[in-house]
Amino acid sequence: MGESSVKTLETRTDVSSPIVTGIETRPESEDALLTRLRAPRRPRIWFEILLIAVSYWTYSLIRNAVPEQKAAALANADWIWSVERGLGIAVEQSVNHAVNSVTWLIVGMNYYYATLHFVVTIGVLVWIYRFHPGRYAATRLILFATTGVALVGYYFYPLAPPRLMNGQDFVDTVLVHHTWGSMASGNLKHMSNQYAAMPSMHIGWSLWCGLTIFAVASAPWARILGLLYPTATLVVIVATANHFWLDALGGMACLAFGYGVSRAWYGSLPHRLPRHPAHIGPHPVSAALNRFRR
Repeated sequence: MGESSVKTLETRTDVSSPIVTGIETRPESEDALLTRLRAPRRPRIWFEILLIAVSYWTYSLIRNAVPEQKAAALANADWIWSVERGLGIAVEQSVNHAVNSVTWLIVGMNYYYATLHFVVTIGVLVWIYRFHPGRYAATRLILFATTGVALVGYYFYPLAPPRLMNGQDFVDTVLVHHTWGSMASGNLKHMSNQYAAMPSMHIGWSLWCGLTIFAVASAPWARILGLLYPTATLVVIVATANHFWLDALGGMACLAFGYGVSRAWYGSLPHRLPRHPAHIGPHPVSAALNRFRR
């Protein structure tokens, strides 16, 4: 009877020992969770539409909430103009006047500036979502990080566009030709912060589109168009007197930051990720929400 009691007690003691082992392996489970969070997965259309809409609304709200520091913005514009003249690259005014003399060309550029910035960017997002779902999240993160860091520039470095400078004979092509080509001109100027020219998100977004197309597309003509798009955009933002050349460099710097964030999170550039994500179960956040609902 006593021997039986001792064996039972020993058995219970052996069974309880794995509890200690479970506590010791907790860091591994945290690493597994982080790996699952970073793993590319198939995006959901309803979530992406909601995320993009809310994100752009938030971006516009913050950008337009930045105080319009007119005096500082004009002073910064004068400084940039003097720097460019010192470097021998202050050709914005010559380009502005030359293109403005060709009515059909400058009117086309006005509408280009107003529309393609959104149309092409959304088109590339849809294309990656549809045909390269495994690369979509990483590509989208680049765009979001690029746009987010641009807000820092708008806040700490107010800058007037060339067309608003004092004493410089730049042409506001939207006002002259009565076209809708800039949210900061004409009747729409009160809807947008006019002194948020640095960095240029027209360049940041167009270069994101161009590099994404160039890295992922298989057709040579598509890759060529991808590279031509940001090049054409650079000409347009200068010809319409909405940006300096150096604003474009600011946009490129923001894009480089976006690539760095995406690379750090996913461990690879988007085009090196699998085109189609492996089935790895529900997203950890979705699983947590489902458990919470229960």
